[in-house]
Amino acid sequence: MKVRVSCGFAVRQFRATAAAVLALCVGGCTVGPKYVRPTAEVPDSFKESRDWKPSQPADSANKGKWWEVYQDPQLNALEEQVSVSNQTLKIAQAQFDAARAALRISRSGLFPTVAVNPQGSHAHESITRSSVTSLARTEFSDYQIPFDASYEVDVWGRVRRTVEASRSEAQASAVDLANVELSLRAELALDYFQLRGLDAQKSLLDSTVASYQKALDLTQQQYNGGLTSLVTVAEAQTQLETTRAQAEDVEVQRAAFEHAIAVLIGKPAAKFSLAPQPLTVPPPPIPPGLPSQLLERRPDIAAAERRVQEANAQIGIAKAAYYPTITLSAAGGFESGALSTLIQGPSGFWSVGANALETIFDAGRRRGVTEQAIAGYNQNVANYRQTVLTAFQSVEDNLAALRILEEEAATEDGAVKAAEHSLSLSLTRYRGGVTSYLEVTTAQTVALSDEVTAVNILTRRMTASVSLVKAIGGGWDVSQIPRI
Repeated sequence: MKVRVSCGFAVRQFRATAAAVLALCVGGCTVGPKYVRPTAEVPDSFKESRDWKPSQPADSANKGKWWEVYQDPQLNALEEQVSVSNQTLKIAQAQFDAARAALRISRSGLFPTVAVNPQGSHAHESITRSSVTSLARTEFSDYQIPFDASYEVDVWGRVRRTVEASRSEAQASAVDLANVELSLRAELALDYFQLRGLDAQKSLLDSTVASYQKALDLTQQQYNGGLTSLVTVAEAQTQLETTRAQAEDVEVQRAAFEHAIAVLIGKPAAKFSLAPQPLTVPPPPIPPGLPSQLLERRPDIAAAERRVQEANAQIGIAKAAYYPTITLSAAGGFESGALSTLIQGPSGFWSVGANALETIFDAGRRRGVTEQAIAGYNQNVANYRQTVLTAFQSVEDNLAALRILEEEAATEDGAVKAAEHSLSLSLTRYRGGVTSYLEVTTAQTVALSDEVTAVNILTRRMTASVSLVKAIGGGWDVSQIPRI
């Protein structure tokens, strides 16, 4: 059930009423809770960074083009193409544009709506109608230029809360765009370094194939001289072909990463290729900063916080429904039976009025909408806090990975040197006829395994470095949130 009260006013009465309503609007309240950024538990320092001392600062990793810290011109060139051609990024940009347009729609509620509806007609009435008292022909023209204006007085802040919610959503969409861009650039760097790691593996396996070919040639010569058996030749041949197959299998994995990079830079896989370039250098040191800074540097955290504010504004919108809606309206224009006298003073007409609409019974609908808005707010608060916890976890994971992998790399380097020395001794003993080829194959297998492991560790260190840059927000900062 709705109660509607409307009335017309004389000019002076309307001016007085409009002034009173305007004063009420200016001094009116905004219902609903005032927004306060939700709290989140933040540690004083990262657990995994207490004993992690970078040899030199790498502040450039936290500013702008963070990928340039790796000093790889080819990676830099690929990263520059992401913002130009990546289709996923264009989708996120379109979503931000739509959210910004929605904000414009919400802001329109702060201003009056004015409409004009020009009309013209020429009519001939029947002289036999019961309402016609004269036998004279009733034929006439009518021309009108009416204007209508209406304005909802935002006494309780419903429109302002709607604008606040739309602004927060637009800002969240802008931050979503930044988060998508960070994720895409990090994914490109991850794929790139994994591809370069496979290049290093391929180079190692190709070099090993060449060494195994020489060993096979030596074994074949010894067999021809009657110094070894055909079984030994078969063992050398098996080891050579097995390693050659491993080298070819690396090409399958490399092709997949190359195709993924092509998609990230917006190119068909068939028209993109990267020349082999083995990964050789370790990752640069990446300072993680302070945990408190993470709240300002992670776009996903900022997006979650903006949506908390949006949900808070929705509570105000829901509560404003408990109060009456006050609308001012005015109409005026010109009307005449002839075009020559249409725009003249005597042809003018006008009316003004006000309208107040209050719902007095809705079977609990407003209460349900309010409870729904409160539940949505609580959900967004929990999502914000979970996003913060996940961000801390991601930083800790990658700090631990970098620390442990650095130690593992040092240990593996020692293992590689020991395996190479063992292989050299075994080959010398085999050439001297002191031992069998089984000892050589065993030493070769161990040496190759250790060298491949060393390459894999280096690749993992590079990917952990990129993941850490992503975890600390890359070069993003909350100051980049648009003031819209």
